[in-house]
Amino acid sequence: MIEIRKVSDKSALNDFIRFNYSLYKNNPYSVPDLWDDMINTLSPDKNPAFEFCEADYFLAYNEQGKLVGRVAAIINHRCNETWNEKAVRFGWIDFIDDPNVSAALIKAVTDWGKERGMNCLKGPLGFTDMDAEGMLIEGFDQLSTMATIYNHPYYPEHMEKLGMEKDADWVEFKIYIPEGIPEKMQRISALISRKYGLKVKKLKNMKEVREKGYGQKIFELINESYAPLYGFSRMTKKQIDKYVDTYLPVLDLRMVTLIEDEAGEIVAVGISMPSMSQALQKAKGRMLPFGWWHLLKALKIKRPNVLDLLLVGIKPEYQSKGVNALLFTDLIPVYREMGFEYAESNPELELNNKVQSQWEYFNTIQHKRRRAYKKSI
Repeated sequence: MIEIRKVSDKSALNDFIRFNYSLYKNNPYSVPDLWDDMINTLSPDKNPAFEFCEADYFLAYNEQGKLVGRVAAIINHRCNETWNEKAVRFGWIDFIDDPNVSAALIKAVTDWGKERGMNCLKGPLGFTDMDAEGMLIEGFDQLSTMATIYNHPYYPEHMEKLGMEKDADWVEFKIYIPEGIPEKMQRISALISRKYGLKVKKLKNMKEVREKGYGQKIFELINESYAPLYGFSRMTKKQIDKYVDTYLPVLDLRMVTLIEDEAGEIVAVGISMPSMSQALQKAKGRMLPFGWWHLLKALKIKRPNVLDLLLVGIKPEYQSKGVNALLFTDLIPVYREMGFEYAESNPELELNNKVQSQWEYFNTIQHKRRRAYKKSI
């Protein structure tokens, strides 16, 4: 018999976070989250998403009292209003290979959602699109990224046995960096630059970012460009301020490219950084005592040969017009100079042809696929 307990104090929340670390200890493909990031994400007083979300967390114990699973139950009210649905999300789900455990965890989320008037179960999803989403169903022998979920191959088998159906799939690519800018990309870049009066804008330092509000402008562009995508809900000002303060200072601004129109308005952005995957594995989810050194080394001292494409956003009226060629005409020489061999695309919705078409100039391999499941409750 499986016992489900709701997380109700700091100690239980620590157990919730620690379970993932122990389940994937020494797994060569899993990339652990930083402990502090998890605390900040899961705590209502630290995560601005709780302005429009509610959540509870559950732990599963076997008859011997051993922790064998975890799950978060989340309602994103803003997303439900946007998409006119009554969905409860399950996220941060982990469990041993026992169908009784996965069934008990999903039941806990289902019951929690029903009590709050929900009629549909979806996941794995976080509070918002800025959290990791989708269960890995292909690519179990590929190194994960810091922005994605890694899970054992038995996870999707359990979901299907529980009556879950596909709601959306994301695909991920290895994108090999060419030695030079492809000729066709150069031509298109020059053409659209002249036609629309667009130009590349590089940020000099964080002082410029803060004083001229570039951080807020970037995330407002993401709000606009991502609006039609699966499960998206607009980021609030508090969320944007949090992301600007937390993430922008660690970026190497050479790997950030903006495209501006003649009025100086941002119409596209590409944000990338060195892969943190191996550094996070070495850090084992902790900044202290020496985790910070592994992360600093990957960022500043001895970069890996892999980069992560964190965000690419283009204003809707400029999508499918070749603006991405301008972004990568600027970024390809930067990537080559910094010694990168290939990029990880991070998840892209499989039906999002606008996004995937931007890789036509590159040699790519689709090496991972992940899925969000759904079920009526």
